[in-house]
Amino acid sequence: MPEGSRRTFREGLAVGLIAYAAVALFYGVFDVLAARGPLYTVNVLGQAVFRGVRSPSVLELPIPLDMTAMLWYNAVHLVVSLAIGQVVLALVDLAVRYPNRSGFAFTIMLAGFVVTVVGIGVVTEPLRPVLPWWSIVVANALAVVISAAYVGSRRPGIWRALTAFARKSAVPPAAGIR
Repeated sequence: MPEGSRRTFREGLAVGLIAYAAVALFYGVFDVLAARGPLYTVNVLGQAVFRGVRSPSVLELPIPLDMTAMLWYNAVHLVVSLAIGQVVLALVDLAVRYPNRSGFAFTIMLAGFVVTVVGIGVVTEPLRPVLPWWSIVVANALAVVISAAYVGSRRPGIWRALTAFARKSAVPPAAGIR
């Protein structure tokens, strides 16, 4: 594997881990602030995905921790986060190597965020009383911001590369107007 590919792979793994940890930490804090215990959301999601728990009335009651469901849920969340990290870094490389495709890369990343948030929101609709929309948006936005800071620290100038398309399409100012 060429060095550039190894770098992209390693950084993709790091981005996935960072995003996974950011979301997990967000929901741990969210649950503590809601006086539900730090593992409440991951427990509910694990039971919903792997045990079929769907009734919001059941979810509002204290439910026993299901370590197996939580472990499986975290495993799935981690694998998906790592895969997303790989896709994001592939798009970053695309934008850097082919500046004329930066608009495509940026649009795919933005669309990926929207699809992720909407997809999670739709799938977790029965859990809305304990998993509000705003928390899904904030948790994922936090993951993006922290991951982007990491990528920016590893690849200075990446924001400029990803937004090259915007500078090309900018309309020049009219003569005499500044």
